[in-house]
Amino acid sequence: MANYGIVLVTAGTEAEANAIAQTLVAEKLAACVSLMPIQSVYTWQGKLNQDTEWQLMIKANLESFSDIETRINALHSYEVPEIIAIPIIQGAAPYLAWMAEQTAQS
Repeated sequence: MANYGIVLVTAGTEAEANAIAQTLVAEKLAACVSLMPIQSVYTWQGKLNQDTEWQLMIKANLESFSDIETRINALHSYEVPEIIAIPIIQGAAPYLAWMAEQTAQS
């Protein structure tokens, strides 16, 4: 089985989240990206923050993680964006086959 997973990224605006999602799918770095508004509580530069952000759930072949990370960093406005991967341990064969088709590099 290929190395499929979910890459989690947060963005500060819906427009930025959409731009990242559309680019990753168009460039076949992601099969699908789901977006949702979230509330994040975190410390940045010694200050406690609570902000509305957009969570991207990027379904991808993790063998392309370095390319995904590079592309996100090029598009992202944060100095240190969240870019973390969670492997898919098991999945429905038809969905994984679809992921493979969507992320196949020419």
